[in-house]
Amino acid sequence: MYFVPDALGPVSVSILVGFSFLGSFITMALGIGGGVLLLAVMASLMPAVALIPIHGVIQLGSNAFRSATLITHVSWPPVMWFSLGTLLGVALGGMVVVQLPVAFVQISIGTFVIWNVFSKPPNWLSNAPAIIGVISSFLTMFFGATGPFVANFTKSLNLTRHQHVATHGMLMTAQHSFKIIAFAALGFSFSDWIGFLILMISAGFAGTLLGKVVLNRMTDFGFKRALNVVLVVISLRLIYTGVSGLWS
Repeated sequence: MYFVPDALGPVSVSILVGFSFLGSFITMALGIGGGVLLLAVMASLMPAVALIPIHGVIQLGSNAFRSATLITHVSWPPVMWFSLGTLLGVALGGMVVVQLPVAFVQISIGTFVIWNVFSKPPNWLSNAPAIIGVISSFLTMFFGATGPFVANFTKSLNLTRHQHVATHGMLMTAQHSFKIIAFAALGFSFSDWIGFLILMISAGFAGTLLGKVVLNRMTDFGFKRALNVVLVVISLRLIYTGVSGLWS
């Protein structure tokens, strides 16, 4: 079937499409969380070799559409510098042959995010979009979902809820765009997954539209409080997964 790749069955595709909708809804409404949720579900159903590149395409669609619906709220200066850093980070990641220890990355990102939630973000964070672009884009080539790390940078800019969601979406759009180009250059074939990608991205569009309704009804205070809760939960999950990986 056109929409069901050889590596997946109809049931798996249906589950993933549902989580694509849910993930995009969560990210639009709360600013973060959907990409990590979708990656976790995809990791249990998809072949490992396709996980990061296919997740990248789906997230590109979700983030690009989210940014487009809020385009007037994007804070462009940090996006420009972040994009330059992303170019370098993806290029460096593509040249690394030995994969970084995933458990170490999970624990490091989780700890860093929790520290920033419960403390005042360091002054350098909001002034270093290019550095954040390099680091997060290098890591995304191996780890996939670095949205929580980038969200801490976006949070440090002290934006309104609409500006936060729009700017974070544009940052991740740049990152996933360059990542996809890098994987294509490294030889990954996306053609076998086109039908599946159409389904997943379409479901993400629908989730984004519903999430915008929720975002519009929230206050900036409520949004930031909900964002912090989601960041902590995701980070604790990352740390738990990382420690479990080291223990095993």
